[in-house]
Amino acid sequence: MAYWLMKSEPDVYSIDHLRSEKRKTDHWDGIRNYQARNFMRDQMQKGDLAFFYHSNCAEPAVVGVMEIVSQAYPDHTAFDSREKYFDAGSDPNNPRWFMVDVKFKKKFKQPVTLAKIKAQKNLADMRLVQRGNRLSILPVKPAEWRHILKMAGES
Repeated sequence: MAYWLMKSEPDVYSIDHLRSEKRKTDHWDGIRNYQARNFMRDQMQKGDLAFFYHSNCAEPAVVGVMEIVSQAYPDHTAFDSREKYFDAGSDPNNPRWFMVDVKFKKKFKQPVTLAKIKAQKNLADMRLVQRGNRLSILPVKPAEWRHILKMAGES
């Protein structure tokens, strides 16, 4: 099993949105960065776990956990001109963009803020805190995963 961190702006799609979905499951669409796409397409596996991270907000934070419940498959929003993430250059016969399905597992009672993560020496090498790393999907090392769960009071 691998661990991930997946970012979403809470005013666009929050952990509460995911929790309210039918079967607490939804597709994670709109990834339009090749490196993030490659993580999703080539490395994510059904059964992996991911931190749900609220980004681009007053207090960015890891707010909960979700499970990857599908292998990557073509992101249909790339083919529909009415969709926010439409990509005119994307071909259904040779898809450029992919998505996975995710399922809500838990929301933390104590979100783990970016400021708290940056203050932890044990997390200094975490991809999230590396300068210039703005990817919306990041791998998380097992020790980092355990440390953040502990910070959230979920150990």
